[in-house]
Amino acid sequence: MATSSALRSLYCTARIQARALHCTPARNDAVVISGRKLARQIRQEARQEVEQWVASGNKRPHLSVVLVGDNPASHSYVLNKTRAAADVGISSETILKPSSISQDELLDLIGKLNNDCNVDGLLVQLPLPEHLDEREVCNAVIPEKDVDGFHVVNVGRMCLDQYSMLPATPWGVWEIIKRTGIPTLGKNVVVAGRSKNVGMPIAMLLHTDGKHERPGGDATVTISHRYTPKEQLKMHTKIADIVVAAAGIPNLITADMIKEGAAVIDVGINRVQDPVTGKAKLVGDVDFEGVKKKASYITPVPGGVGPMTVAMLMKNTIIAAKKMMKPPEQLQAIQAVAM
Repeated sequence: MATSSALRSLYCTARIQARALHCTPARNDAVVISGRKLARQIRQEARQEVEQWVASGNKRPHLSVVLVGDNPASHSYVLNKTRAAADVGISSETILKPSSISQDELLDLIGKLNNDCNVDGLLVQLPLPEHLDEREVCNAVIPEKDVDGFHVVNVGRMCLDQYSMLPATPWGVWEIIKRTGIPTLGKNVVVAGRSKNVGMPIAMLLHTDGKHERPGGDATVTISHRYTPKEQLKMHTKIADIVVAAAGIPNLITADMIKEGAAVIDVGINRVQDPVTGKAKLVGDVDFEGVKKKASYITPVPGGVGPMTVAMLMKNTIIAAKKMMKPPEQLQAIQAVAM
């Protein structure tokens, strides 16, 4: 009798254990990466760097921003940049020009700022009115003052894994990945979007050699674009360890497109109408609520990549200031190589 009771007890225990093996524990949602928190850390680093630079007898770094036209979003972005500059101890100015400015007038202004030794960092806020040639304007800013990292020399050096002024948004994405501890070595990455200012530089930073002058992520990177069929994009994202969405298409990346535990970085900024309130709101390229239930990490919009872009711009301005403080002969050598 005792033996029978013991056997029944063992049988019940075995069934409970078997059920436990087949029960999937409740999965936690993704860690939401606070770009604002990381940006505060970087701005604190920048503030300390500026204080040390000035305390050593150097001129306070100065950023000049050229803003053309009345685009409300551009005005908002520039205000964020000048506020951040003040926060870290960088002096700044915003030069407002009407949308009717000619290409020659704008290039003449950039030339004067290039030659102004008080200006360390210089950027022209994009987008520009349609009659202006953005590529020519970006190349008009000399490489050592090009805090946007858009000059062809800076782009080329970045592509060659050499030290250069990195574009602020791609650098912000790279810093998010590094500072969060998301591994990239040998990992599969999909970058959705191939823009020359965002998608392409992000891909370059992630796939290049980690042992080169400008270390990269050593990842295997796939780039998609507007002509990539949605089903083909899904094939790539389903096996990706990291998905970077930078296409400017709301809800491009949905939960069914990513694998469990992937890291998802949303670079998209899209203004859409809220179906409940009827008011405009900002959303990214990722279905945030759906994807966060499968991802391991995810960035929100707003509050993700955006604050990091501004923080990295401050770091670039400091780099520009330190380059400009080189002796004249060294500065001339830098310009000769750049040209």
